[in-house]
Amino acid sequence: MEEFAEAARYRDFTRFFPLQHAGPEIKPLRGAFNEINGVFKKISSERETQYQYLQKILELVSTAILSYDERTEKVIWMNEAFKELFNIPYLSKITGLHKRNPELYEKIMQIPSGETNLFTVPTPRGMLKLQLSASSFQTTEGHYRLVAFQNISEALDVTESQAWQKLLRVLTHEIMNSIAPISSLADTLKKRLEGLPNGEELDDIRLGTETIKRRSEGLLKFAETYRSLNKISQPTITTVYAADLFENLYQLMEPSLIQKNIELDIILKDPGLQLALDVNLIEQVLINLLLNAVEAVKSVENPYISVAALANNGNPQIKVTDNGSGIPQDLLENIFIPFFTTRKSGSGVGLTLSKQIMLVHKGNIAVHSEEGKGSIFTLQF
Repeated sequence: MEEFAEAARYRDFTRFFPLQHAGPEIKPLRGAFNEINGVFKKISSERETQYQYLQKILELVSTAILSYDERTEKVIWMNEAFKELFNIPYLSKITGLHKRNPELYEKIMQIPSGETNLFTVPTPRGMLKLQLSASSFQTTEGHYRLVAFQNISEALDVTESQAWQKLLRVLTHEIMNSIAPISSLADTLKKRLEGLPNGEELDDIRLGTETIKRRSEGLLKFAETYRSLNKISQPTITTVYAADLFENLYQLMEPSLIQKNIELDIILKDPGLQLALDVNLIEQVLINLLLNAVEAVKSVENPYISVAALANNGNPQIKVTDNGSGIPQDLLENIFIPFFTTRKSGSGVGLTLSKQIMLVHKGNIAVHSEEGKGSIFTLQF
């Protein structure tokens, strides 16, 4: 009896009470104890199996999940998706999150249990749109809170990109179909007028047809520019050294930067860093970002631009940084939208095209900018 009680106290259900040498008055009791131990052993094994099964499922899902005790604030569990998304390998108490990511901590504290909210929060991957859900439950051991974060930035980017592609396909098709015959007709009229004698009225007509032809060609060129957004298909992926990629980029941009007295710094801590990408497409993105940076630093003293490559949790990143004028916060949400530009001579297609290229690489492009301090564009592969 004492042995059974002790085993039950410490949940040791492996204990077995032999029946061979038991007296007739003890044998039924030992048999009953063995049956009880067998039942509890089976229950314990099933619970352990269910626990391991649940652990594996939660590790495989892409949703970041965190659980903590509301009374003690002790973090009970967080899955790999949470650790990777926020670059937090370990967290003892939920209050420790305040030092690592204050905005995220505030969002968790503010959301009522049972509700779901959308918000944008800074992460190692840049600003991400997340869907936050929270729920609370109670057991005999404590009051617990479970929070889940779904990264919807990538899904929104893909959906938004597809929507813009469809719209641009329709717009460019309609514009080109409508303007092409007008341009052709204006050219024909211009040629016929050339053989007629000069006169004030004919001069006005010639000027009008020339204007129509010039503007028609301008619209056709405009439509052709945006048609390029729909021409990006699957990239031709090869493995290249970041050093080689940067060397080609530097040789291409060096004459222009020297002429404008702009310092370009190439930062590569790991010369052996390799990236899997389409060289032509990514060079196009980097050239566009450098040209934008050149425009941003043109009015500052000691203009400076840097291009850096690094590995963040095993995923390569390329950062283009400048100390230029920066981008106003109210414009940051719009800079990747087609047609949007803050430059008089800009087409509004460069950053849109860059984002499109990163999406077909299954990556993304993020920006951090402050007015008067400069900008950082990050290519995440």
